[in-house]
Amino acid sequence: MKKRVLIGMSGGVDSSVAASLLKKRYEVIGIHLKMACALSTEKPARSTASKLDIPFYSLNLKKEFEKKVIDYFIREYSKGCTPNPCIVCNKEIKFKALLKKAKELKADYIATGHYAKVAYNKKRKRYLLKKGRDKKKDQSYVLCGLDQKQLKHTLFPLANFTKEEVKEKAKELGIHNRPSSQEICFVPNTDYHRFLKKRMSTDRLKGGLIVDRGGEVLGKHKGIAFYTIGQRRGLGIATGKPLYIVAIDSGRDVIVVGSGEEILRDELIAKDVNWVAIDRLKKSIKARAKIRYQHREAEATVIPLSNGVKVKFKRPQRAITPGQAVVFYDKNIVLGGGWIV
Repeated sequence: MKKRVLIGMSGGVDSSVAASLLKKRYEVIGIHLKMACALSTEKPARSTASKLDIPFYSLNLKKEFEKKVIDYFIREYSKGCTPNPCIVCNKEIKFKALLKKAKELKADYIATGHYAKVAYNKKRKRYLLKKGRDKKKDQSYVLCGLDQKQLKHTLFPLANFTKEEVKEKAKELGIHNRPSSQEICFVPNTDYHRFLKKRMSTDRLKGGLIVDRGGEVLGKHKGIAFYTIGQRRGLGIATGKPLYIVAIDSGRDVIVVGSGEEILRDELIAKDVNWVAIDRLKKSIKARAKIRYQHREAEATVIPLSNGVKVKFKRPQRAITPGQAVVFYDKNIVLGGGWIV
């Protein structure tokens, strides 16, 4: 008797092809999670499920998404931090909802169209999260918050495929769905400013001063929520040399700018670390750390603290940003990840 898999179907090519691959080995059920996406994606997801001849469900998670993801998104920007809603969504919404529904439907596994791998390590007695074969598309970074229970029941059918191979498979299957999701699915046209203006309280949208390291006033900003560490464009300052945001003081509503060299840092503090490959960090380790999804990994030493970790880089990193996640790797294995403070 085939085991049963519940797969999250977004309506995109990745999850559609993932569902078709699973059907060769499992009894597959499709489900569409309605959240707060700018694009309506249920129709193409339902169409693919029909084409594959698999049962299809739709689950409304808009209230949960609003509370767990959008409120967090706004809260982080209001503090002068730069959030990563995809990590929060995966951990707190998608995988929790999929597991709960899988239990109701007596499914053995859940699955998604992410480019990543799960493997069980007998020596460690833990489920490991690994990079997918397509290094350009690898999504292990945004899955760093998953715990052992979630990984134990998760399948990633695209683990050993490249994006190009998935596109080819979609053509063979006659699946021509919507393009891949935009960067932040719930922000229409990636217009952050407009979205934040609609959602944020007016006291967090007030302007303030832009100063240099010495405290000299160079200009005014439109509200700290609209800026991020390392930003150069949109500052409205003419000094004859490039200036970048090196610090955001949310308490005083002040933005500090400096040279390109001043946004380089060789260490950071991270809290709320979710360890995946190990139970906890008992002593300092060498790892490769990634400070943003599109950032190149860098050699670092990870040092345990009472309430998090200190990360010391071998070489200074550009624009280490509070609010983003730092994820630690041992070659292709995700050791864990935490939030930069």
